[in-house]
Amino acid sequence: MTPTLPPATAAPLRVLHAARRPALVLVAHGSRDPAALAEIRRLLALLRAARPELDVRLAHLGLNAPLLPEVLDGLSGPAVLVPLLLSRGYHVKVDIPAALSAAPQVSGVIAAPLGPDPLLTEALHGRLAEAGWGGAAGRGDAVVLAASGSRDRDAAADTEAQARLLAARLGVPVLPGYVAAGGPSVAEAVARLGAEGHRRVAVAGYFTAPGDFARLGAAAGDWLTAAPLGAHRAMVRLVLDRYTASVSRLVPRAA
Repeated sequence: MTPTLPPATAAPLRVLHAARRPALVLVAHGSRDPAALAEIRRLLALLRAARPELDVRLAHLGLNAPLLPEVLDGLSGPAVLVPLLLSRGYHVKVDIPAALSAAPQVSGVIAAPLGPDPLLTEALHGRLAEAGWGGAAGRGDAVVLAASGSRDRDAAADTEAQARLLAARLGVPVLPGYVAAGGPSVAEAVARLGAEGHRRVAVAGYFTAPGDFARLGAAAGDWLTAAPLGAHRAMVRLVLDRYTASVSRLVPRAA
């Protein structure tokens, strides 16, 4: 069966048995860094505590177990796959739908990625505050939104949209900078803002968990650097929002 995709790549809706509450499958990227897995598991624990009636499971696209196909093999019936990803891109458009299509026993839908969203703005602001960002930013302050980067135009557009949301919240310029793909790099973005007269440039880590990309982004900063989003309370709310919105797109039918 063809899975339901996020609105940008919509496909025919799956059908949900009315008597069954869909499982929530949190789909993480995966990382070789043990700190990343520990942080994702903290987020998983918070999700389960917030919604104890739900079957909440963690799956990875690579590098960590369990992998998404394995998790789907252990499910039957309705499920919502929530990508722990911050923008549209190959994983959201291709990898996750392919895994769901290969699990015909699962009546699943794929939620939209987490970004852009005002709740991410709340989490980013919170992490900046933890790093020392004051309540009233100076006229010479600015922020680089350090992101992984992607060759996908939709992914870049999503990151730019999140930068605008954060700029509106902070009242200072926010420029995306990328670690792996696209431009400018984080260091280039910091330098550009400095050349424009911003004396203090903070780096906000637009990453779901610690890891090499987060460290590379932080290393390019010359003032304060904020931790990745991780298990921030706003992330819990956002994942559950994506789940709820996706459940509402399912079409009930009698068992």
